[in-house]
Order: sequence, then C-alpha cells, then structure tokens
Amino acid sequence: MVASANLGYPRIGARREFKRALEAHWKGEIDADALEALGAELRQQNWAAQVKAGLTRIPSNDFSFYDHVLDMTALLGAVPPRFAGRQGLDALFAMARGTTHAPAMEMTKWFDTNYHYIVPELTPDLDLHLAHDLPVQRFAEAKAQGIHTRPVLLGPVTWLALGKSKTEGFDPLSLLPQVVAVYAELLSRLKAAGADWVQIDEPILVRDLTEPEAAALQSAYAALAEAGPHILLATYFGALGDNTDLACGLPVAGLHVDLVRAPAQLDAVLDRVGERTLSLGLIDGRNIWRSDLSAALTLATRAVERLGPDRVEVAPSCSLLHVPVDLALESGLDEEQASWLAFARQKLDEVAALAAAAAGGRAAAAEAFDRADAAIASRRASPRIHDASVKARVARVADADLRRASPYAERAARQQARLGLPVFPTTTIGSFPQTPDIRQARAAYRRGEMDDADYNGFLQDRTRDCIRRQEALGLDVLVHGEFERNDMVEYFGERLAGFFFTRNGWVQSYGSRCVKPPVIFGDVSRPDAMTVDWARFAAAQTDRPMKGMLTGPVTILQWSFVRDDQPRAQTCRQIALAIRDEVVDLEQAGLPIIQIDEAALREGLPLRQAERAAYLDWAVACFRLASSPVSDETQIHTHMCYSEFNDIMPAIAAMDADVISIETSRSDMELLSAFHDFAYPNQIGPGVWDIHSPRVPDEASMVALLQAAAALIPPERLWVNPDCGLKTRGWPEVERSLTHLVAAAKQLRDSVQPEARRSA
Repeated sequence: MVASANLGYPRIGARREFKRALEAHWKGEIDADALEALGAELRQQNWAAQVKAGLTRIPSNDFSFYDHVLDMTALLGAVPPRFAGRQGLDALFAMARGTTHAPAMEMTKWFDTNYHYIVPELTPDLDLHLAHDLPVQRFAEAKAQGIHTRPVLLGPVTWLALGKSKTEGFDPLSLLPQVVAVYAELLSRLKAAGADWVQIDEPILVRDLTEPEAAALQSAYAALAEAGPHILLATYFGALGDNTDLACGLPVAGLHVDLVRAPAQLDAVLDRVGERTLSLGLIDGRNIWRSDLSAALTLATRAVERLGPDRVEVAPSCSLLHVPVDLALESGLDEEQASWLAFARQKLDEVAALAAAAAGGRAAAAEAFDRADAAIASRRASPRIHDASVKARVARVADADLRRASPYAERAARQQARLGLPVFPTTTIGSFPQTPDIRQARAAYRRGEMDDADYNGFLQDRTRDCIRRQEALGLDVLVHGEFERNDMVEYFGERLAGFFFTRNGWVQSYGSRCVKPPVIFGDVSRPDAMTVDWARFAAAQTDRPMKGMLTGPVTILQWSFVRDDQPRAQTCRQIALAIRDEVVDLEQAGLPIIQIDEAALREGLPLRQAERAAYLDWAVACFRLASSPVSDETQIHTHMCYSEFNDIMPAIAAMDADVISIETSRSDMELLSAFHDFAYPNQIGPGVWDIHSPRVPDEASMVALLQAAAALIPPERLWVNPDCGLKTRGWPEVERSLTHLVAAAKQLRDSVQPEARRSA
C-alpha cells in the first residue's frame, strides 16, 4: 500500500468561524472556554474531513490559536520577561498582539509565503523547559475520537534559525542543547501516549545553510533519533539541492520532499534516501489549481518502482494552511472556472486518488484521473486565457520605459518646490478604519439593497469625514481613506481583466487576519481607470497634498493565486503595464503624490541565493515600469512591511521610489540600520506605530523611535508615519495615536538645525 498523507490543514474554519471567535474573544464578547470549545470543534471537523477522504496519515497539533511558531516558543518556555506572569491563551495573545504596557513581539513572513509568524526573542539567559504538553493532548484528543494521528512539530533548528538574538554578539544556535532536551522530553511523552510517528518540520533545509546550521541539524537529530516515535523529517518550499546528502543522512525514519516546487530533485533523493520512508509532496499546497494527476503519477510510480509501495507516501507539497478550505462552498464561479480549482478539501481527494493509483495503477482511481485530465485540457484550450494585444504590449516594453526622466536629487528639489513640506512630514500608509457601518453598506450594495447613487453618496460622506479628521489632526499629506475598497489586492483584481474571484476562498495571513486572494487565470489588462474618480474627489476636498493609492504589480502577483501556465515574471509585467496606465491617469488628474505599495517584494525573494538576482531583476523592472511615466514634480512613494531588508538593499535602491515607508516599530528601528549601512539615498518613512497591536503608543515612545531614526538617516530625508494601513483599527485609537504621531514629529521638527529645515 502507498500511504496517503497530509502535512497540515487550514485552521480558520470553512466559513472563517475561528477568525470571528478570536476577534470576539479579544473584544471580551466570549471567554477563553468558549474559544477553546470552538477550537476543539474545528479540530474534530478537520480530522473527520481527512478520514472521509481516505487518508492514512493524518496530522495533529497542526491547529493553532494564532501561529505555530509562537506555539513552539510558548511550549519551550521562551516567553519574554515583559509577558511574565501570564498563562495560556492570555500569554499567547499578549506576545502576538502586545498589551497596554508591553509591545508585541516582532512579526515577519514565513519563508516566501504571505503567512506571518511571530519571531522568537532569543537571549542567553532563557530558561528553556517543557512549559506544557499540548501536542500530547491533541494526539490524545484525536485518539479519543478513534483517529490515530501523526503529531506535527516545528523543528528545533528551524525554530532557532527563525528567531532573533536580542543580545549583541549572542549566537542563538548556542541554545540548541537546551532546545533539544525539551524536544526529547516531548517526544518521549508522545511515544508513551501511543504515537508511532511524529512529523518534524525543518524547512530550513531548502535554504542555503551555514556550516553551524548544518552541524546543528546533525547534532539535534542524533540526539532525537531514539527519543520517541519514528521521525518524518518534512522539508518544503523548494529543493534540498546541496543539502540532499545532509537531509538523507540524518538518523530519521522518513523524509518529505516538495516535488511541486522542485520535481527535478526526485532522482537525487531516491539515490540517497536509503531505507527511509519517502513522502512525496506532489499536490500543490500553495496554489488552488486542480493537480495534473497524470504528471504526478509519473513521479510517484518512479518512487514506488525504486522503493516499493510500503516505503512511499503521497502528500501535499506542504501544509494546506496556505489554501482555502472547501471549494464546495463556492457559489459564484461558473462551471468551467470551478472545474479548474481544488481547495484543501479537494486536495485531500487528490492525494488519496494519487496514492491509490501509485499502488494499483491509474485504473484504481480512473474517475478522479479523468476529471483531472479534463480540467487540464479545459484550461489549456480556453479562449478566456489569452489576449494577443496584451502579449504584444509586453513585447514592446523598452529600457526607456523603466526610467524616470531625471535622477532622484533633481526630482526631490522639484517635488519640494511643489509640495512645500516641513521637515519630518507626517502622513499615513493609506487606509482608515473600515467601521461596521461601512462593511454593512458594502454588503447591502452587493445585495442590491443600495443603488449606486446612495452607496456613492455614503462613501463620499465617509471620505469627507476622513479628510476633515486628518486636517484636524495636523497631518501634512493626506489620503482618502479607501472606504470603497475591500482589500488592497482584491479591489484592483476586480477591475482588471484576467482575474476572477471566489466568495469564500479565505486563507490565514496571521492570527485572525484572513485574506481572499484573487485568481489570476489569464492575460492581465486594465479596461478602465480604477481609482481616479475617488482620488480626484478627495483632492478637491482639501488644500493639502493628497496621495493617490495603488497596489504594486509584485504585490498583486504575490498575493494572488497565480496562473501556472507561464512564467510569473510575464504575468507581473502585464500587471505592471496596467498599473502604469493608472499612474498616468492619476497624474493627469492632478495628484502630486502617488503611492505604489510593494509590501510583498521581499516575500517573493527565492530562498536560495543563486536564484535571487533573476527574481530581483524582473521584480524591480516591473515596479519601475509601473512608476516611471510621471514627471519629476510627481512624487512616487512605495510601502513595504514585515520584511528583512539587509539582503535586498541594492534592489530597493534600484526601485528609485522618491519615498519608501517601512515597518520598524516592533524592531525599535533595527530594520533602519540596513538603509543606513547601505547609505540609501532617497527618503524614508520608518513606522513609529505598530498598528497590528491594540496598544496606543504615547508621544514619548514615538519621539524615542524618531530620535533613533534620525541618528541613522538625515532628518531632511525622514517621514513620519504608522507601520501600515489603519483599516483594522477603530477611530478612537487611530485619533489618539495619530495625535501623538503629529506631536512627536513637531517635537523633532523643533529640535533640528535650521539648515535641515531649509533643505526640507
């Protein structure tokens, strides 16, 4: 028998039940017991779905109340001292979201995904210990329901590698002996509870490893090999590459490899895997297209012929956390579109069918294979996919289309003459609170209960109110608030050709934050202007500079489910040309500042150093293609958040945006050092307010952050802004925080030298 396995399942519930419960708990509307009860219900549903699909290897401990990296931090007792005394979910949420007196832990992207994890804070004085045994409890919970599961743990070396030293000169890997001792105790308890296998995720194995990291993996698994159940070492998001010998040489009983991202690695792994079980990641855990089962079967058959059926498992490439829950809940797709897709629940069926065929031939799952072949053929032949005029326009792009007319220094002088901004100018990133009445009006409009005139009138009232509030707060550069927008990517996708949308295709981004990625299925173009009317309306309401707000081509690409029948770079160029058209129209409408957010540029960076230059070349070119057609007097902003910038500074500089705003408050301006060390020449807006925390920072803390920034970047090139958009916050905290932000900017403004004020 070829086993059918899963590495992890979505946590949010088929209809985002868990998101709503989390937010209700944070508002004090339900208690922790009610939240725990819903968690148990969702786990039971997830296990039942996998049993129903016929899977033989079902994970437990893949459910999380916020983030699986944070879960491991809590399990290891690595709780920062500022959260001491808190227990259970209260401690977990305090670390993730912060409290009135304690800022949240840093958050960043999980490898090259749009999932965010909470960064472990590592110091030499950590007292690491087994703080709880929830993985054992989850195993027992499933066992009580008659389901024998394979517990999932984040690997010890990946956990350490993802952490950040909070003590200068401290090497986090020096904590490995303590970490391994805790893992050994946990594995022993799992074995005692009846677990025969445990899945330990070490995705760090698809990155370029340092020698100490490679040694740490060898040391860790030498110590853990006999500590408990058989270990399936899971790797994903890329190829093992030069780590193949290392991974295949570790003393573990099984190895999982990603054959969606890296199908060519199969032969090298088969040559080295020895007597281990091999788990084949053949169903895409990162995208929503129905799998080409016939192509996947070729790889599975090769493995079965080499190893025999009893040593082969078929699985998704990675956890299904990154895809929506169930296609059966969709009602807005036409029959052809729906036939092309598979969500998490349907991917379980694909895994089971492929495992059956790998053991008994295609005839063992003939119906599933026939449906898959028909879907692949339908997508390939559909006239909806291709637009010759779009392809021809991309082919005509020339180097001159990627450059501004003048160098930054000349543009900056002309922009300042036009805008007349003070030193430390204040602004926001774009969105303002999407209050319940706005969401209700949008829903009523979609149901046909509000006509165009009433809905637009409502949005105009909210926009005017937002502008008046910004003026009263004293902000220097205003935004219109984005009340007409549902999501920074979805809004644009709805107005671009080549996209379609699901109604319930939600995935978790972090905590309770869920996103519904658009589906890019065909060639992309802009039929009509997308933002110009609202930008023109907003600009007419004030004498202060107004920013036009756009999402950049790389971010639209990264935060969508992208077609897999052409290179991603080609799709991104098509999007860039569509955004370029919008930029031209915004400038002609009189907008002096246009912000093109590229929050996901760092996220798309390949995990291997050797592959990065090619990606950065086309990603930067796409941003420049979108941003370059304007005059010198028009100021181009961009925004990036929750990313490490040190290794892409040349690319950020090559983007040549006049102003970049970045998230820095959680890291106490640490991220800004990359811009200082690189001598970044353009203007920077380091965030001074962590908008993902309910904590309202005071003026003094913002002043301290700005003083730290001014020690690294000349004051005349600094802007003052929050970390990110404000749509998820409430007006009371927004107005309090922005009051402090403006006051902090004025305090810093009064302290700078007169020549800095004049140059600004």
